[in-house]
Amino acid sequence: MHNTARIYAVGVGPGDPELITRKGERIIRSAKVICAPTGAADAASYALSIVGELVDPGRQEILTQTFPMMKKGAELEAAWEEAASQVIERVDRGNDVVFITIGDPLLYSTFLYIRRIIQQRRPDIPMEIVPGISSVSAAAAAAGVPLGIAGDRIAILPATYEDYELRRTLKEFDTVVLMKVSRVFDRVYSILQELGLTGKGVFVRRVGSDQEEVVRDISTLLGRELDYLSMLIVKK
Repeated sequence: MHNTARIYAVGVGPGDPELITRKGERIIRSAKVICAPTGAADAASYALSIVGELVDPGRQEILTQTFPMMKKGAELEAAWEEAASQVIERVDRGNDVVFITIGDPLLYSTFLYIRRIIQQRRPDIPMEIVPGISSVSAAAAAAGVPLGIAGDRIAILPATYEDYELRRTLKEFDTVVLMKVSRVFDRVYSILQELGLTGKGVFVRRVGSDQEEVVRDISTLLGRELDYLSMLIVKK
């Protein structure tokens, strides 16, 4: 019998379960296997917490996959390879597999690394991407900041870029969204101060969750330990 199983990457939005698309909900409810990424073996999957009411552990396999919080390295590569093998194994058994990811699957998501490996190893396995509401869109809505008007130029990038790249981007674009800002906030703030842009920044953490916070006086964040799930929107 021909195997019709496939892989779905479903964006579950930034944190609010009501922001999951109807298509995403349908696929999550119907799949045999749900892959839920986490950053540490002893940490709960944030993506899984968003879709908790949609899954049935009695009927579905909940496969938690750990991806160490590092930029690169042998340990991280091994985690991606193992995760890809787990997905392939379940598809070969005839089970649809859903990889859930916060935000959108094609915007800085862990799924992109798994996708690359599976496409290289098993290009015959069909994949479908189900877009989700990105944290960028949700944070802009929470802060009431238009991302783009008319001919505005928008840049989205990790705040961990080198200083000269951040300066260039902040100078050349009308709206700059800085992801992964938590660990480098003080350094980013000094660049904004240098460019006279501190009053143009809005900080948003845990958007869409009950811990959501919008900070407009970003100087109050200096020296603080900030949430990993946060970003800074700079609108000139």
